[in-house]
Amino acid sequence: MMDVIIVDDEPAARRTLRECCEREPDLRVVGEYGDGRSALEAIKANPPHLLFLDIQIDSTNGVVLARSLDPENLPLIVFVTAYHHYALEAFEVSAVDYLLKPFDDERFRKTIARVRRRRGTESGTDRSTVLSSVLAQIERSARALADARPRILAESGSRMHMLDVGQVELVESDRNYVKLTVGRETFYARSTLQQAQVSLQSQPLLRISRSCLINMNHVREISRTPRGDFIFVLAGGTTVTSSEGCRDPVRQYLERLKLNPLGRDSAEYASGLRS
Repeated sequence: MMDVIIVDDEPAARRTLRECCEREPDLRVVGEYGDGRSALEAIKANPPHLLFLDIQIDSTNGVVLARSLDPENLPLIVFVTAYHHYALEAFEVSAVDYLLKPFDDERFRKTIARVRRRRGTESGTDRSTVLSSVLAQIERSARALADARPRILAESGSRMHMLDVGQVELVESDRNYVKLTVGRETFYARSTLQQAQVSLQSQPLLRISRSCLINMNHVREISRTPRGDFIFVLAGGTTVTSSEGCRDPVRQYLERLKLNPLGRDSAEYASGLRS
C-alpha cells in the first residue's frame, strides 16, 4: 500500500486526483493540501510514499516545495501541471513522472504503473539526483518563458485588440469570459480563468480570490482592511481586495517580497504582516 499526498490549489483538481487514486487498490490518500506551507509541514511530519505536486501552487512555486523536501525521506513525485511549457521533455526521458491537465483515466493508470516500477527499482540517492536535474530544467524553462513577451487577442466593443501580456494588470472571471484590465481600459476574451493564467504565465500572477488574478508587476500600493484582507492599488488606478480564503497565501507571497531589516528577528518581522 502506498500512502499518497495531493498538493494542488484547485479543489476540482484535488478531487479528480483523489477519485483516480480511490480506483487503485494500492493507493491510499492520507492528505490533500491547497497551499505549499501546510503541505510541506505535513510531508515533513509524515512523509508519504507518493506525492502529487502541482508545479505552480497558487502563490507558491511547487519547485521550491520540492527542493525543501528531505532527500533522506524523498517520496516518489508526480508533477501535475496545466502548463505544457514546463520542460515536459525533461520528464519524458527521466525517472520523474508528470500529469498534464486535463488527463484521462488511461493516462493516470500509465503514470501509476510507472510509479510502481520506480518504487521497486530506484534508490533514494537515484531519486534525489534525478529530481534535482529535472527541477533545474523546469526553472530554465520558466526563465526562458519569462523572457518572452507573447500577445493575446481580446475584444473591446466591436473590435479585437492585440494585447501584450505584460500590460495586463488584472484578470477577472466573468461567466464564460475573462475581463482583462489594461490601465483604465477593459477587454474581454472567451476563456476560463485557468486558461487565461496559462496564456499569461510569463507574468508574476497572484491569485487573490477564486475569480481574480493580479499582475504583481503593476501593483503600486498595498494596505489592509480591518479584518485583515489585502487591498491592492494597481498602476492604472484599479483597486481590488483579496478574499478571506486567499488571505494566508497572499500574506505568504508578500512576506517573501519584503526585505528583512538588519538586526530584526525574522519571526518578529513576519508577525508584522500578520497583524
